[in-house]
Amino acid sequence: MSDLFHHFTRPIGAGELPERFTWPFCYVPHPLCVEAADAVRRAIARDPRLEADAGEGKMFGVLVVEHCDGSGTVGYLAAFSGLLGGRNDIAGFVPPIFDTLDPAGYFKQEEARITAINHQIATLKSDGTTERLRSEISRLQQDATACLAAAKSDMTAAKAARDLRRKGPMTDAEAMRLLDESRHERAEYRRLKARLDGQTAAVRQQLEAHDAHIGRLRRERRERSAALQRWLFGQCVVDNALGEHKDLNEVFRDKGIDMPPSGAGDCAAPKLLAYAYRHGLRPRAMAEFWIGRSPRSELRRDGLFYPSCSGKCGPILAFMLRGLDVEHDPVAALAAQPHTPTVIYDDDVMAVIDKPTGMLAVPGRLTAQSAVDWVRSHLTQAGEAVAVHRLDMDTSGLMVIAKSRAALDPLRRQFEARTVVKRYTAIVDGTVNPATGRIDLPLSADYHDRPRQKVDMTDGARAVTDYAVIGHDRGTTRVIFTPLTGRTHQLRVHSASILGLNAPIVGDRLYGTGGDRLCLHASHLELRHPVSGEWITFDSPAPF
Repeated sequence: MSDLFHHFTRPIGAGELPERFTWPFCYVPHPLCVEAADAVRRAIARDPRLEADAGEGKMFGVLVVEHCDGSGTVGYLAAFSGLLGGRNDIAGFVPPIFDTLDPAGYFKQEEARITAINHQIATLKSDGTTERLRSEISRLQQDATACLAAAKSDMTAAKAARDLRRKGPMTDAEAMRLLDESRHERAEYRRLKARLDGQTAAVRQQLEAHDAHIGRLRRERRERSAALQRWLFGQCVVDNALGEHKDLNEVFRDKGIDMPPSGAGDCAAPKLLAYAYRHGLRPRAMAEFWIGRSPRSELRRDGLFYPSCSGKCGPILAFMLRGLDVEHDPVAALAAQPHTPTVIYDDDVMAVIDKPTGMLAVPGRLTAQSAVDWVRSHLTQAGEAVAVHRLDMDTSGLMVIAKSRAALDPLRRQFEARTVVKRYTAIVDGTVNPATGRIDLPLSADYHDRPRQKVDMTDGARAVTDYAVIGHDRGTTRVIFTPLTGRTHQLRVHSASILGLNAPIVGDRLYGTGGDRLCLHASHLELRHPVSGEWITFDSPAPF
């Protein structure tokens, strides 16, 4: 891969090219992208150092391109996200939009200044000054307390002696002398206390000056880092097919985002498009794929294709794809199709429906009809219907709808108290062993790639799922899931994670390989009726 424009190993006919460019946030990779990705993997395997670096885990991308010179020559570009083995200049891969690794460039020089500040802060925090001064303050306070207590005791004894002397006969001169003695002792005590307080205050001032110095360095580091990020994003200028140019600060500001997230513009997709536009190449199809070890938190598996991230790449690609004939969003198209739930149960206060896959559970950012919308328009006394819980758009199965606010509260309390029994039927891609078990992995939102979730051992909310294998078929396993908590995408992440089943649910477009449908179905519900209090049970066989 010595050149950046790579030729396919066979002639590519015009009929093999896609009519529209890839919708990057949800797609099935075009066959030419698969072919190009296989070639990239083979090239990496031929280079031991490159194979070792990629084996640590890295997102790669390919862009099928066509020369705009009228020749119709078709080839592909390759890229990786971030750095590979600490480098961004690997032969055969397109360069970054802006080179931050140039040692003579402003970025590296300013980064070195920030690093030096980090070292200053680390030295000041670890040189023992803070601990020494705090210890000195504590010792001075203890000594002062003991010293003042002794002085107070002496004053008390002296006062007792004076009081005893005052009981006998004395002259006016003697009485005045005793009074002066009392005043002198009190004044001496105040002077002693002031001197001791002054000693402590002097050391405390040293501590405050030390802490203030660290604080000033931290503020300088923060301000320099923010300014450097702003400067960097100002250097990252991207283009689109209309010939427009914007830096990343402008791109994100147009979306109402003041500061682009760290790493924006450094993913494979923007790199590929930037190179193509600057070198007279017409983008025809794109795909991103993971090579190497799976991370413990994010759900990435060797050889699988993944959509572009929404947080970092969403605003950038929205600008860079202008002027291209891009495929429609397949998720929006699926949601817009007519869907009809099956009514399982319906009375004056609640309903239970069997929601089909592809249907929104509740109204959202898409304008398509949701399950709640359908209930409001098709069932009696359901004009104020509210979903008691939610199912993912891709998940089918049993869903409880409250027809009134009065019914909503007692139903919702059952879900919050986890007294509702829920079971899901799923088919996962792989052989699950052991046959039963519990998955206890905390989850949090993947901030830069919503709606994806990730395993988060530090800040995640606890998520617990019991599972039981009920069958196997040609490399897949049919499983019953019993969630004991109700986190977003809980079953999907617990299935796909290498810390969970390590077997994504078949058809999972976010955490697996995608397909005709997500093979996850809410198949069993047990709860109390919100009015009668009787236990009611509902079942729905999985349609797969």
